[in-house]
Amino acid sequence: MRAALFVLFAALALAACGGRQQPPPWMRAAEKPRDENYHGGNAAILLKYDANHDGTVTRDELIKGLRAEFAAHDTHHNGCLDAEQAGQINQDRVDADQSTATPVMDWNQDGCIDYTEFSAAPYSLFDQLDVDHDGKLTPKELQRAGAKPREDAAPDQQQDQQQEDRRGRRRRGEGPPPEGGGPPPGGAP
Repeated sequence: MRAALFVLFAALALAACGGRQQPPPWMRAAEKPRDENYHGGNAAILLKYDANHDGTVTRDELIKGLRAEFAAHDTHHNGCLDAEQAGQINQDRVDADQSTATPVMDWNQDGCIDYTEFSAAPYSLFDQLDVDHDGKLTPKELQRAGAKPREDAAPDQQQDQQQEDRRGRRRRGEGPPPEGGGPPPGGAP
């Protein structure tokens, strides 16, 4: 009987303590959700290679930028980055990009990070984002990857982006049907 009373008292005490805690800040209704892409998302990795600053990253700009960046880091001029050089690159990337940083790695573990290993992540990301496979990432494609719209973009470009986003949602079945009726996208009614 004593044990039962002790257990009941302990349960009541725990219940009283647990009910007064506030939810964490990100779950409170008054808190605005934070923007996890505040560094620009995946697109920020590629935007730095936009040599002419027109908002479009071409494959040629990417190649030239990556080759120049690799050459600048290859202080021994042997086509190979050692562990010390890689450590400095990775620290610089973390300092600049924080959670969106992509480290350089010696994937084949031969003690040398060559150009192929150095450039693998940007090339792969470029290929993923280039949805129309035309060899360039337009502002629309970059915005889908988290890039902020350019402040100097013309209003008609912003309107084009909104229309393209609506068309994409309709193709995926996420939005209302197109105006004027007609069959639903992707097949017969």
